[in-house]
Amino acid sequence: MNNKSVLLNRRTFLRGTGVALALPWLESFAVGSPARDATPKRFVSVYHPDGVGLPLKSDPAWEDWSWFPRGGETDFKLTKVLDVLEPLRGDITIYSGLSHPAARSVHGHSNADQYLTGAPIGGEGPYRNTISLDQVYAEHAGDFTRHSSLVMSTNGGVGGPRGAQTQSFNREGRPIPAMNRPKQIFDMLFVTSGKDAAERLARSKSALDLLIENTRSLNRQLSTRDQETLKQYLDAVRDTELKLAKAQRWIDTPVPQVDTQNLHLDAEPKEARLYFQTMYELIYLAFLSDSTRAATFQLGRENGEGPHDLLSLAVGHGGAHGLTHEVKKPGGWQNLGTYNRYQAEEFGRFAQRLKETPEPTGNGNMLDNTLAMHGSASSSFHLSRNYPMISAGGKNLGFNNGRYLKFGKGNEDNQAGAGIDTDAGWTAKIEVEELPLAKLFVTILQRLGVETDSFGGHSGTLSRV
Repeated sequence: MNNKSVLLNRRTFLRGTGVALALPWLESFAVGSPARDATPKRFVSVYHPDGVGLPLKSDPAWEDWSWFPRGGETDFKLTKVLDVLEPLRGDITIYSGLSHPAARSVHGHSNADQYLTGAPIGGEGPYRNTISLDQVYAEHAGDFTRHSSLVMSTNGGVGGPRGAQTQSFNREGRPIPAMNRPKQIFDMLFVTSGKDAAERLARSKSALDLLIENTRSLNRQLSTRDQETLKQYLDAVRDTELKLAKAQRWIDTPVPQVDTQNLHLDAEPKEARLYFQTMYELIYLAFLSDSTRAATFQLGRENGEGPHDLLSLAVGHGGAHGLTHEVKKPGGWQNLGTYNRYQAEEFGRFAQRLKETPEPTGNGNMLDNTLAMHGSASSSFHLSRNYPMISAGGKNLGFNNGRYLKFGKGNEDNQAGAGIDTDAGWTAKIEVEELPLAKLFVTILQRLGVETDSFGGHSGTLSRV
């Protein structure tokens, strides 16, 4: 048997040991052990594709069905799209005038990959991403929990370049596969320990050692291009090494016992409300049990049909993606606005759940110590500018909520690109000034305890946040 055969067989064997290479682990962990009495700081990002409704002021739909609020920083009025968040008004912040400079001329069908990275992936040609915001925090806090991060989406997996089905990317910019089946996620969080787990880990570690030895010897026989391919593969193997090492440390720790009465583990996207609420409930339980402190949830892939298209069934509409293409039809803005409202409603339900749960340490409630973010990399019809974003919570992290924060110049009324239902918007000249979203990300990281002054090629924090 030659080295290539050993490599292939060994990779196949690894997938059968119970430790899956398809679920990469983070490459760096903080040194030390968690303080037992410290209140966890948590971060979750929820992404929705296809942007939001932004009718022109001259359109009768503008008053009720435009996503952004009316008014100033504290005296803002929520339209019908976001009024479901009124009970949480003092716990949320709404942002306008933020985007990633490298993506402003990228079609909205290709922009989801960079929402949490800010990477200059472009709209075509060579592709290289960078680490996502959640994974920077996971590197910082992941050693304190059983799972460094929780990565979820309705479609699952990774998708393809510029068609991501995950929001999470590791230090090398590789996508981290998202999980989309509630039962699978629940089992990973709460049913991972068993009497044979240690034995499976031991077999996996032995197999991994042999794999690395074989690939190192094989490297001498490869072309320069193949060596680079092998290097990328070994990077993935190193991710798994860390996962194995961490799993070994946790193997004797009982998994948390959680209340499952609000879970519907067999729910699918076609059962939209049950599915949505169960996925959010899993994030809640993961945070409550301190199984992880970083999570992402992508509500759908840009440009394409898939499970996410079924979520609009919850409000009695057809495919979710098609709603953005039908805004000029009778009731079109209201239909899209109703779906955006549903997205906000479920996010608000999750935030309220956190708010109603006291921290075991007595340091406020869970929402006070969690920064929950909800947004999209498009505003109106595939326009990769003026991202519609909401954050909730984070009071004990230094976030001052109950505000509508406008940034940049020239688009105070959010009418740049409004009313479009063709690709003319994203190809139009940029005539307004927006600030880099990365500055908000630096602010978030610092308040989560990460020592950094830059992210995604941009330095400094965002003022007024």
